Amino acid sequence: MSEKVSFGYEDVAPDEKTARVGGVFSNVAAKYDIMNDAMSGGMHRLWKDKFVSRVKPQPGEAILDMAGGTGDIAFRMAERGADVVVADINQDMLDVGIERAMDRGIDGLSWSCQNAEELTYPDRQFDAYTIVFGIRNVTFIDKALAEAHRVLKFGGRFFCMEFSNTEWSGFKEVYDLYSHRLMPQIGKAIANDEDSYRYLAESIRRFPKPPEFEAMIQRAGFAHTKVESILGGAVNIHSGWKV
Repeated sequence: MSEKVSFGYEDVAPDEKTARVGGVFSNVAAKYDIMNDAMSGGMHRLWKDKFVSRVKPQPGEAILDMAGGTGDIAFRMAERGADVVVADINQDMLDVGIERAMDRGIDGLSWSCQNAEELTYPDRQFDAYTIVFGIRNVTFIDKALAEAHRVLKFGGRFFCMEFSNTEWSGFKEVYDLYSHRLMPQIGKAIANDEDSYRYLAESIRRFPKPPEFEAMIQRAGFAHTKVESILGGAVNIHSGWKV
């Protein structure tokens, strides 16, 4: 039997998932940042600020921001003087990010279409690797983690922020109702795309729980791993070091 991977609540062939995820992000690229504000009440900006404060980008550091799409994380790290490569498998998302950078007058970023599972960079190239709200959409997460480890220098750091399920009693039920019922409707109203946002909500439910994902990070070779939870685990910042 051929291997199956999750696409939302469906189990599909790996090639089909890659293609369908590509379609999702091509569909939502133009409205992606507006939708992030609408869906999180603007809180995603605070989460991203906290994430970058944990990464502690330094002037002159080489950082790979994978699934960097529209540039939200890269812009913040570039402000601190880091040399950031924004990588994404979806060119439509990169095109939005490039346009945003031009509008803001942000220079010095590099933009590259990359598959997280098969990076074209040599070993030990980067001081830090970041990926925000992107790794759950990767077809084979273990391969992406192995590639992150490979391209980091010794002493390099891995930081990932991803959604999960909150453990806060009361809020958990509200969060489930919101993500399954309201989020697709918001997607339909703002981006005219209910199905893509239904997938994004479902993909959160299928993503490994924080302890499971931390174990995957460790199996990829990272040490000193840590999980920092926000909103009772609805959002988590994962980190590890290549030693």
